[in-house]
Amino acid sequence: MTGSPLLALRGISKRFGAVQALKDVELEVHPGEVVALLGDNGAGKSTLVRVIAGVAPADTGAIEWEGRPVQIRTPQVAQHLGIATVYQNLALCDGLDVAENLFLGRERRSPGALGRLFRHMDKSSMRVEARRQLDALGIRVPDMRTPVATLSAGQRQTVAISRALLGKPKAVLLDEPTAALGKQQAGHVLDLVDKLREQGIGVILISHNLGDVKAVADRAAVLRLGYNNGFFDVPTTSQDRIVSSITGISSSP
Repeated sequence: MTGSPLLALRGISKRFGAVQALKDVELEVHPGEVVALLGDNGAGKSTLVRVIAGVAPADTGAIEWEGRPVQIRTPQVAQHLGIATVYQNLALCDGLDVAENLFLGRERRSPGALGRLFRHMDKSSMRVEARRQLDALGIRVPDMRTPVATLSAGQRQTVAISRALLGKPKAVLLDEPTAALGKQQAGHVLDLVDKLREQGIGVILISHNLGDVKAVADRAAVLRLGYNNGFFDVPTTSQDRIVSSITGISSSP
């Protein structure tokens, strides 16, 4: 990729007690680029995402956002910069409908005294905007009043991603978005990742599914035991070579 990265991590280290979770990790993501973050369980992938999201700030190292140094000490700082995270557990509320889940934490109040004094939600406006958002992403949910508990796993995943996009982020972190999905549902989610790239959003995709990585990622960064163990151009690199880096059979600069 040419030009300055949207997000750059320089020498990121993180320790939890006696456990060195990350050591001198480097990573770059450009606008409109999908970077797959790969590694076995315990490699440090989720910790790195938590560092970027402000949930577990790095002990040492530097983070650059749009070419300038920043400190991401809280999730609020990450969101303010334009970084959205969709965790594997999705954090959806089954008892709320689609629109209410999209606007969870960003609820719109009715105009006038009804909203100001009685905190009445403007559900009609929220449903209109939710429909516009889902239609723009090609997500098929017939009714915004549908309880999330009744949706398929694939639909729930797309609702969670759509909620993250309401804040108009510039970077989105996706933690195993297809792990619990069938082939067809996973395909819908991967189509959505393609749409994010087309919109110029930088995407970090954590996945154990190398088929998914081959389908959508531009580059792959492999972590092993908390260290960088290779950076790859996905379209031109064999799956066997990437697997060798993940398992530690080989290493790359």
